Amino acid sequence: MRGRRGAEDAAQLPPRRARAPLPAPRPAAPDGARAAARLSLACALLLLLLTLPARVDTSWWYIGALGARVICDNIPGLVSRQRQLCQRYPDIMRSVGEGAREWIRECQHQFRHHRWNCTTVDRDHTVFGRVMLRSSREAAFVYAISSAGVVHAITRACSQGELSVCSCDPYTRGRHHDQRGDFDWGGCSDNIHYGVRFAKAFVDAKEKRLKDARALMNLHNNRCGRTAVRRFLKLECKCHGVSGSCTLRTCWRALSDFRRTGDYLRRRYDGAVQVTATQDGANFTAARQGYRRATRTDLVYFDNSPDYCVLDKAAGSLGTAGRVCSKTSKGTDGCEIMCCGRGYDTTRVTRVTQCECKFHWCCAVRCKECRNTVDIHTCKAPKKAEWLDQT
Repeated sequence: MRGRRGAEDAAQLPPRRARAPLPAPRPAAPDGARAAARLSLACALLLLLLTLPARVDTSWWYIGALGARVICDNIPGLVSRQRQLCQRYPDIMRSVGEGAREWIRECQHQFRHHRWNCTTVDRDHTVFGRVMLRSSREAAFVYAISSAGVVHAITRACSQGELSVCSCDPYTRGRHHDQRGDFDWGGCSDNIHYGVRFAKAFVDAKEKRLKDARALMNLHNNRCGRTAVRRFLKLECKCHGVSGSCTLRTCWRALSDFRRTGDYLRRRYDGAVQVTATQDGANFTAARQGYRRATRTDLVYFDNSPDYCVLDKAAGSLGTAGRVCSKTSKGTDGCEIMCCGRGYDTTRVTRVTQCECKFHWCCAVRCKECRNTVDIHTCKAPKKAEWLDQT
């Protein structure tokens, strides 16, 4: 059952528009309901902890895995505003955690064929290692897609009735029109307004306090991520009329699959603009004469990226030794590029798969076992004893 919107509360997030305040939390539920909610939250947090690195990052990225008030008070690196929101909205923090899993998977999908493949570092409080300390293209992408992941997860949770403080989009009411003609708003439109505003208030809080060049870069890329989710809202409609004639339509706005957002931000990464901060620290300018100026939809970065060919702890590079590559590809997944010219090793393996499956009446599917021998190519390690010792 979807939650009703509560009374306004002065302690809530500052609304972007006066007509869209974040509702106050509902009155306390009965003991049985609270116990059921705690059990549900504990199960979700346990699942998240099993799928994420063992050590907790000092940023908000893993806040959804950590629970409610006591943990929120003790996470180093959170500013007071983030702590307040974490304590006040534990159910939303669960959505933030689910969003973290989603955007990390998407990041790893987008860079699966690249030297830097968005690998998280186990038992490292920086999550991605020192690569995030550099103001590079990769950091720009991670900040953008992480912000997008929070928006997507919270928006989806609102419309699915999982949160007590929000529900369907309250602004999609009445009559409207598009290229096909008039239609009535109906159904449950995804509440992108709430998702964007909460993500902005929570994710941006730390950067707004720091007010340095890196914070300016992070804020810009965070905004790019939020607007990317809004960009791919789609209109879904249901036709009414005799024999589906569609003389009347009822429509609602829905989130697109997060893959579309990931694909879009990946293209933004390819076209990211290198910039420097202006003297007053309030804006960006092109890093070099002749470079184009960054727009609001461009990802921006300050520093060139390392080549990620070899293990370099100072730069946050994990290297490509042992990475699987394609012998025939000329792209970034090809052995020549992936292995940085070091060459590759070939291992022949036999894989057993089910094949020639047939349906037998009634009711079974019987398959044969097929053996297929394939060559697996992996990048060689650099010929440096000190590098081998580090691995």
